[in-house]
Amino acid sequence: MENNKNNWLNYLLHLADTSLILGQRLCEWCGKGPVLEQDIALSNIALDLLGESSNYYQYAAEIQNEGKTEDDLAFLRNERDFKNLLLVEKENGHFGDTIARQFFFDAYHHLLLTELKHHSDLKLASIAEKSLKEVKYHYTHTSTWVKMFADGTEESKSRLKNAVENLWEYTAGMFAETNGEKDLVKLDIVPDSGKLYEIWKQKVTEDFNNF
Repeated sequence: MENNKNNWLNYLLHLADTSLILGQRLCEWCGKGPVLEQDIALSNIALDLLGESSNYYQYAAEIQNEGKTEDDLAFLRNERDFKNLLLVEKENGHFGDTIARQFFFDAYHHLLLTELKHHSDLKLASIAEKSLKEVKYHYTHTSTWVKMFADGTEESKSRLKNAVENLWEYTAGMFAETNGEKDLVKLDIVPDSGKLYEIWKQKVTEDFNNF
């Protein structure tokens, strides 16, 4: 039972840390977006991610049961204790870099939440279902921008191509198993990352073929 508790805590912190770090990265665009509309859009996406991370941290604190709060878990851990995806740590770069990073993540995020809402942990399923409403917009937003870059000038196509090539090596990490994740899969608490990876690759490939 204790092992399952630790496995579950690791997974929740992985979700929470990923949303927190990406939300903070996107906040760096505030006041610096290429146009006002996109400045606001990225800020709103960042707020959605921070809200999602808050829900995960609250649940993680409840599972941990050591009298800690969501703020303790978000801000009072050593940086090496964070379990976020490496992809979301990548610097924003230019707008095309940010959109490419966001596109890869949004396709993954949408798929993950869609699966989580159908698994056995009702509290996590509830968080996933609520967040999915926002992530559908995130995915539509970034995929629209990727299409615009792909249909744009030679410079926009070149920048997008370079961004995709530079970020691709980090995408497999989105599906790397957390400690004890296999046990959670057996309990039908979380989906199988390996299966999600194959679905994600097919979806991303289809999207790029349609751009």
